[in-house]
Amino acid sequence: MPLTDTKLRNAKPGEKAQKLFDGGGLFLLVTPKGGKAWRLKYRFEGKEKLLAFSTYPEVSLSIAREKRDAARKQVAAGIDPGAVRKAEKQSGADRAANSFEAVTREWLAKYGPTWSPGHIINITCRMQRDVFPWIGGKPIAEIKAPELLGVLRRVESRGLLSTAHRIQGYCGQIFRYAVVTGRAERDPTADIKGALPPSAKSHYAAIIDPKELVGLLRALDIYKGSPIVKGAMLFGAYTAVRPGELRQAEWEEIDFEAEQWNIPAGKMKMKLAHIVPLSRQALAALEELRPLTGNGRYVFPNMRAAARPMSDNAIMAALATMGYRDQHSGHGWRATFRTIGDEVLQFRPDFIEHQLAHAVKDPNGRAYNRTSFLADRRIMMQTWTDYLDGLKNGAKVLPLKRQTAE
Repeated sequence: MPLTDTKLRNAKPGEKAQKLFDGGGLFLLVTPKGGKAWRLKYRFEGKEKLLAFSTYPEVSLSIAREKRDAARKQVAAGIDPGAVRKAEKQSGADRAANSFEAVTREWLAKYGPTWSPGHIINITCRMQRDVFPWIGGKPIAEIKAPELLGVLRRVESRGLLSTAHRIQGYCGQIFRYAVVTGRAERDPTADIKGALPPSAKSHYAAIIDPKELVGLLRALDIYKGSPIVKGAMLFGAYTAVRPGELRQAEWEEIDFEAEQWNIPAGKMKMKLAHIVPLSRQALAALEELRPLTGNGRYVFPNMRAAARPMSDNAIMAALATMGYRDQHSGHGWRATFRTIGDEVLQFRPDFIEHQLAHAVKDPNGRAYNRTSFLADRRIMMQTWTDYLDGLKNGAKVLPLKRQTAE
């Protein structure tokens, strides 16, 4: 006799499992613990097989009968419904393994160990907040350019254009990883290049007012974090070099006798070798570090892997700890040096530009060589470093020219 909903609801568990048959091989298995599971018994190629249809009442009697009828039609057509179910499960597993989110997390796991913790957190948070809710569950091979652009437009609409550009860059790296690992055919970010408005060029945070600089210098003086990071911050303040040049400084480039740092052309933005005069304080900062890192390649090595230079996020993280994340940056010392050097200390502008390794040409249009004005720059950098120490120790603060004029 066919089953009814009343009979199904009233079915009670016994000491042994019970089978309540409905017809056509469909039955409800009632377990001793009270579970009620739909099963379909059928024969395929002479063998008896069993197919599960979930549980009751999640799957109602009418739905279970529809599933039974569909399975019997497959058998009649020479198709094993059990094999179809297995293939569907595998397909679902493959879709999940090859989803944008799964590939992203695999990419992060592979390359993340070479990045700073802060960089990993930033990428993960941006993906979880701005990308995964929209395309995270979709197979990465099925994501097309218009769909990806829609994701970026949502970020742009919140006034976060620069973030949208960063996310586009991350997505490009993820798609290219999917291509080389066989999960996608191509990178759709190439098709939306130029679709987002260009980001306005932002300036690096920098303190240029001597009065405000006093607090930063004193905070740096009492910084209790990594001595390597502290040394890098001091050395960056004393030399005003670019953060990339600072992080990649090698001991073999430091000439203690000549009191200078010889940076090879390959490390410079302008691809020209550069000499950085070192003040007494800059040399003292290096001497402090020599027992810690002097046996390695880098003056400021990565804290996790000494064979690599310091992370580009290390100084920003230290500034955040000191309470200066929004006011100053590693690159900001260049603006500080240029502004105060010009308006307070009245250094010659061409000396400043040479120290900053900017392109400076003589009256005939020829680039100066790296030794140009070296003696003058030595005096300038010692004066600069003495000035910083003086501010920290309470010397009178001279205002900027522009403030005086106002």
